[in-house]
Amino acid sequence: MKRLFSLLIAAAAIATPRLWACTGITLTVKDGSKIVARTIEWGGSDLNSQYVIVPRGYEQRSYVPGGQQTGMKFTAKYGYVGLAVEQKEFVAEGLNEAGLSAGLFYFPNYGQYEAYNPAQQASSMADLQLVAWILGNFATVDEAIEGLKTVHVVSIDPRASTVHWRMTDVTGRQVVLEIIAGKMQFYENKLGVLTNSPGFDWQMTNLNNYINLYPGTTEPKSFGDIKLSSFGAGSGFLGLPGDITPPSRFVRAVFYQTTAPQSQSAIEAVTESFHILNNFDIPIGAEFTTGQTPTDIPSATQWTSAADMANRLLYYRTMYNSAIRCFDLKSIDFGRVKYQVQPLDTVKQQPIQTIRIK
Repeated sequence: MKRLFSLLIAAAAIATPRLWACTGITLTVKDGSKIVARTIEWGGSDLNSQYVIVPRGYEQRSYVPGGQQTGMKFTAKYGYVGLAVEQKEFVAEGLNEAGLSAGLFYFPNYGQYEAYNPAQQASSMADLQLVAWILGNFATVDEAIEGLKTVHVVSIDPRASTVHWRMTDVTGRQVVLEIIAGKMQFYENKLGVLTNSPGFDWQMTNLNNYINLYPGTTEPKSFGDIKLSSFGAGSGFLGLPGDITPPSRFVRAVFYQTTAPQSQSAIEAVTESFHILNNFDIPIGAEFTTGQTPTDIPSATQWTSAADMANRLLYYRTMYNSAIRCFDLKSIDFGRVKYQVQPLDTVKQQPIQTIRIK
C-alpha cells in the first residue's frame, strides 16, 4: 500500500503544469552523425533521478491505472542505460546498445491517451514506462513505430498529464510521437528540436513568425539625416523570445541550434550541445509566484543529457554537479551485467576546486 501511494503521488507530481518542462536539440557532426541532447525540469522538489543499467533478458511489467503492476510484461532484447525520474521504472531518457535513443517530454492539455480497458491489460503500457520498453525492444525508429502499433498506452493516474516522445536512431532519423484523441501520430523531426505544448505541428508552424531573425549584427540604417546603428553584436536576433514557455524555448532552441558552427567531431558536438542548453537552465524562482519558491533544490533544470548514438555514449550533468559524466555502452557487457540502479548524484553538492597559489 505504501508503494502504491508513493507511485500515485509521483504520477500526480509529474502532472503539475507550471513546474515540468523539457528542451531537446539535435546537432549534426561533420561526418553526418547526430548528437541528441535535452534538459529536464521540475521545480517542485528533487526528482530522485537515477540511472539504470538494464541487461538483455531483464523482465519488467507495466503499471496500469490505479497503480497496480498488472499490465504488459516486457523483456529487454537490447541492453540499455536509462535516466529515470521518481522511480527506477520511469525512464525519461536513454540509449540502447543498438544506438537507439528515446526520451519523453511533458505534453499537458494537448495529448489524450485511449481509455484503459482491463480486457487489454496484457498489452497496456504506462506512458512513463514506454521509453524503457522502446529501448529494450528496438534497434531503429522504423522498428519502434511498427512495434508501437501493438500496445495501448495508458496513464497510471487520471490526474497526470500526458507526455510525448522522441526517438532517434544511428541513421539520424528522428520521430516525434504524440497521442491525440487516443490515436498515435508520428512526425518526422528534421530539425531535431522538441519542447512541450502545444503540439509539434503547431510549434513548427509558429517558426514562421520569426523569419525576420538572422545571426550576426544588423547593418546601420538611415532615417533622413539620422543614422541608427546597433548597440552591440547579435542584434539580428533582436525579438528572439527569451521567456521559459514551451513555444519560446522551441523557437530559441531552433535558432541557437541551427546557427551553431558544425562540429568536427562527436565530442565537440556533445560539449557544444551542453553549452547551447545552458541557455535553457531555468532558475528555481522563475516558475513560481513570490513567496512560493521551494528552497531545497538549486535549480528547476535538474539534469541535462546528451547521446552519441554512433559511438554508443550517453552523457549527463546535474543541478548538483556541472561536471559532465559519461556511460560508454560499448564497454558494458549487456549479456552479463546485472540490473543496477544508482542515483545520478551520490553527493548533492557542487564540487568546487580551490586554486592553491605557492
